[in-house]
Amino acid sequence: MDTPKTAEFAHIGKSVIVKGDLTGSEDLYVDGQVEGSINLQGNSLTVGPNGQIRANVSAKTVIVQGKLEGNINATERVDFRKSAIAVGDVITQRVAIEEGAYFKGKVDIGKPESPGGRSEFKTDRDTVSPVANRAAAGTGSPIPGVTGKTPVTDIKKV
Repeated sequence: MDTPKTAEFAHIGKSVIVKGDLTGSEDLYVDGQVEGSINLQGNSLTVGPNGQIRANVSAKTVIVQGKLEGNINATERVDFRKSAIAVGDVITQRVAIEEGAYFKGKVDIGKPESPGGRSEFKTDRDTVSPVANRAAAGTGSPIPGVTGKTPVTDIKKV
C-alpha cells in the first residue's frame, strides 16, 4: 500500500462509498469509491489500487494507482502508477506516467498562479532546432517525410 508519508492522513477503505463533495486539510488515501468532487488544497490525494473516483480533484499532489475519471488540478505533481486507469484533463507543474498506466486526456504544464493556469513560455531562436527554424521560415516541414524536403539527418536533440 502506497500511503502518504505524513503522519496525518484520512483513509477511505475498500467497502466505503462516498457521494458528494470532499474537502479537507490533511492527506487522503482512497481505496473505496468517491463520486462528486475532492478539494485538498495544500495536501495530497492517493487513489489506491482498489480506488474508484468519479470526481474533479484539486490537491497539491495526486498519485493514481486505481481508477480516476475527472479533471485534476495539482499545484505540484501528478503521478500515474502502472496500475492507473485515468480519464480527464490535468493541470500541474510536473507529471509522471509509469509504463503500463492508462491515461486519456490533456496535460497542461503550467504555473497555477499565472492567469488561466498557463505559463508564459519564451523561446530564443538559437535554442530551437534547425528543423523548427526552417519550418517557421516556411522552408520545410518540421515533420520529416511529410513533404520529403526535410531529411531525417537534420533532426537534433535540443
